[in-house]
Amino acid sequence: MGKAVGLLEVYGLATALHAADVACKAANVTIEAIDKNKPAGGDALPVPLLIMLKFRGSVSDVTAAVEAGKRAANEVAGYVADKVIPSPDEDLEKLLRLNCL
Repeated sequence: MGKAVGLLEVYGLATALHAADVACKAANVTIEAIDKNKPAGGDALPVPLLIMLKFRGSVSDVTAAVEAGKRAANEVAGYVADKVIPSPDEDLEKLLRLNCL
């Protein structure tokens, strides 16, 4: 069985780096990818660049990392969305390896 994946989308690169640091210190996870996205109408957002952090590890570690990352992101500019996927499908695994940075 593959590792769980945690997704955490935050506002801005500084927020992402802070959240990633805190998340990796809070649990036994690795960062699989960091993606960037400037959505349509992004200039109206508090920070116009969205960053997606992808963590891998056990379900409990990924859950702890995402929760710690959310708290850390809120100390800077905030987070947009989060999701823990306990057992990603084989086709989803292919998409998870894509990144935009």
